[in-house]
Amino acid sequence: MSDPTSMVSTAPTDQPALAGSSDDGQSNRGPDKPRGLLGDAWRDLRRKPLFWIASVLILLFLVMAAVPSLFTSVDPTAGTLDRARVGPSGDGWFGYDMLGRDEFARTIYGARASIVVSVLSTIGTVLLGGTVGIIAGFKGGWIDALLSRLTDIFFGLPFVLGAIVILTTFNSPGSNNSTVKIMGLVIMSLVILTWPVSMRIMRSSVLATKQADYIMAARALGASNRRIIMKHLLPNCLAPLLVYSTILIGSFIGAEATLSFLGVGLQSPVVSWGVMVSEARSYIQVLPYLLFFPASFLVVAVLSFVMLGEAVREALDPKLR
Repeated sequence: MSDPTSMVSTAPTDQPALAGSSDDGQSNRGPDKPRGLLGDAWRDLRRKPLFWIASVLILLFLVMAAVPSLFTSVDPTAGTLDRARVGPSGDGWFGYDMLGRDEFARTIYGARASIVVSVLSTIGTVLLGGTVGIIAGFKGGWIDALLSRLTDIFFGLPFVLGAIVILTTFNSPGSNNSTVKIMGLVIMSLVILTWPVSMRIMRSSVLATKQADYIMAARALGASNRRIIMKHLLPNCLAPLLVYSTILIGSFIGAEATLSFLGVGLQSPVVSWGVMVSEARSYIQVLPYLLFFPASFLVVAVLSFVMLGEAVREALDPKLR
């Protein structure tokens, strides 16, 4: 076979034909565009069935929390004693509780409080921990030492004990706090007790990135610290924190349920999965369905966010592909 280079040099008029030929299997196609980290991650995620399963389940829970009326038209707080303790049937798919309230409607509406608390707690945790972490890692010196020691203090607080102390102090039994205030207290306690992990993740990423060549070049060109942080450090250090945030949402759903089960978190008449599990614990032997359905939704929601976080982590880490 003749050398393609000699063909181009001796017969320039044949060059368009060669460009359009399909000998290499890439007829009329230019070279593939280079992909960045997010492009490679998305290409890898599309091939993972676990990612799509988790995404569909999460989307279902988000729609359930945002528009519960799409799934049921029954008021979750309305009950009739005539239907008390009636088991699952065609009229009530999940049965009725001790007050005759529709368990299916309560399970659907319970997604709203649980997901709202978990999402807002995650946002607060990431913002607080990420901000402290990027300042500590970028500044270094005594500022890093001071913020790191402050983080160690919060790391020493037991989560459950700390949450109980905070919630019982500001939401003592018998106090007539509104639902919004109680939810705010639960969110505040979750953020205060969990932000150090976000801080350490961001600090580690900043320490590993701030000595990169492009950071040095930006500093040599006279870029300000603010521009270096916003334009260079933050986009390249955010991926590990986003992965942790996805997993953290699922963890906070379980944490909210735990605090509600212990009687220090959300309380009736608020409808959440944790409140439903707490109310069903006294009837687990005679009415097991009161515990089974909200607990099943709770477990599936937590696993969905955890599976999504694991899939994203594997996609963003080249060593795990």
